Amino acid sequence: MKETHVVLGANGGVGKQLIKVLQSAGKDYKAVARSLDPTDKRNLRANLLNLTEAQHALKGAHTAYLCVGLPYDLKVWKSQWPLLIKNVLQAAEENGCQLLFLDNVYMYGPAPLQRPFDERHSLLPASEKGKVRKQIAELVMEAHESGRVRTMIARAADFLGPDATNSIFYIAFLQNMLKGKSPQLFFPVSVPHTFANTKDIAQAMMQLAMAPDCYGQVWHLPVGDAITIGDMGSLFNQALERMDAIREMPRWLQKTLGLFIRPLRELEEMRYQFEHPYLMSWKKFQTRFPDFQRTDYPDVVKEMVASFKA
Repeated sequence: MKETHVVLGANGGVGKQLIKVLQSAGKDYKAVARSLDPTDKRNLRANLLNLTEAQHALKGAHTAYLCVGLPYDLKVWKSQWPLLIKNVLQAAEENGCQLLFLDNVYMYGPAPLQRPFDERHSLLPASEKGKVRKQIAELVMEAHESGRVRTMIARAADFLGPDATNSIFYIAFLQNMLKGKSPQLFFPVSVPHTFANTKDIAQAMMQLAMAPDCYGQVWHLPVGDAITIGDMGSLFNQALERMDAIREMPRWLQKTLGLFIRPLRELEEMRYQFEHPYLMSWKKFQTRFPDFQRTDYPDVVKEMVASFKA
């Protein structure tokens, strides 16, 4: 009997790559999202905020990957994330399905974080969004500890890569540069940071999901070496054969625009991640999967640019 892998949030940057990884590995899969091509029999439209639809999405599933993204709005996060997680956990329990939750790193704190920070870092969030992430991560792990659902948490750093429209490098760099405009940067350009590739994230998630001993734990997914946003901007210039200046938008202008542009206003509480060196350790994963090969930043940037120029 085939073991069906279900990707929840299959139309996102990571979800799309995870589908490709599962296809390459010859896995039986189902893609789930609110909006998908209905002509593909492996696609299922579902709203996970609805318990009945979540139950239907996981019917017959062996392994589920929760890669969903919600609008970057604190009010939405507070009201919808706990409900979504509870629905998915209940559906997974009823279907005897194991669950891998793709998480971010907002719950770590206080700021600035240790350098580098790993899975053992204290959970004293420096933001309201971080408090939400801590709450839902606890729900996921409690389900495992109580024996309801076999779960694990895979945490990713800020990412870039093919189809990654939620990446800061699409929003700040690529979206403008492909239109012939200069980048609009909202953070300091000279502070070192570690970033992840959506393709590496997807490959690592499948490897974790296939390893029984990895459940009941938190895992940091692969990242590249520390790099500044300015140096990353140079890679985008090279890939696009441009020479745009890489500068931060003045703070006064950011605050003014934030009065009218909600996403920019929502980013304000997360500035601590870019004002101090923000270096994520993935040593635990490296030790467990020593043969994993991450992608170098120049190649990631080239692939990201190509995916949006196609």
